[in-house]
Amino acid sequence: MADAATPANWTPRGAWAGILQDGHLGVAGTPGVRIAARDGLGIASLIAPGTGAAALTAAVKARFGLDLPTKPAISHSATHAAVWAGPGQWLLLAENRDGFDDALQAVVGLGAVAEQSSGRAVLRLSGPKAREALAKGCMLDLHPAAFPVGMAALTSIGHIGVHLWRAEDGPEGAVFEMMVARSMAGSFWSWLSGAVAEFGCQVVATEGSTGRG
Repeated sequence: MADAATPANWTPRGAWAGILQDGHLGVAGTPGVRIAARDGLGIASLIAPGTGAAALTAAVKARFGLDLPTKPAISHSATHAAVWAGPGQWLLLAENRDGFDDALQAVVGLGAVAEQSSGRAVLRLSGPKAREALAKGCMLDLHPAAFPVGMAALTSIGHIGVHLWRAEDGPEGAVFEMMVARSMAGSFWSWLSGAVAEFGCQVVATEGSTGRG
C-alpha cells in the first residue's frame, strides 16, 4: 500500500537544481570564471566486449558519425560526442536527450551499454581564470601545451572523481567541461564555488538545470 506522504507524480529535476543559482559569485567586477550547467544531455556508457571493439566502433560510426577515441580524447559529430573513459570504454554524449534511448538500440548487443543521463552532472568552465581555478584542486597539468583542445582525462578534483575534457576554445580562452556522479554534485560545487570566488564568477544555471535531469 502506497505511503500517503509519497507524491503521486514525481517531477524531474536537473542534476544542478537546488545547487547552482544564476548570478555572480565571489569578488565583484568582471568575472574571471564563467560556469554553466549542462543539463539535458543524453549520456550512455559503452564498454567493448572481450572479443574486441570492432563491431561497436563500426556501429557508432554508422549511427552517430563518431570515431571512438583510442586515447584520452573526445571526438565530435554535429549532434554527439564520444569521450574516452579507459581502455575499451567510452561515454557517448548527445546534445539533446530526445530520441536518445531509441538511438542507443543501434549499439545494444555489441558491448555493455548503460544509459547514464540522469546519473551524471556536467558543468562547463570558461573565462581567463578558469585554468587557475581548476589548478587549485586538479593534479593534472592543464597548460595548453600539456592539455590541448580535445584531450580528456579521468582524474580527481577537490578529492572527487571527475571526467574532464577540454572543449573548443571560446572568446576568453580555454573551455573545460567536467562530469561528476550526480550524487557528488553538491560536494563538487562546494569545492568549485570556493575555488572560483577570488576571481569572481558568473554562474548560469540554465533552464534545464531546474527541469529535466
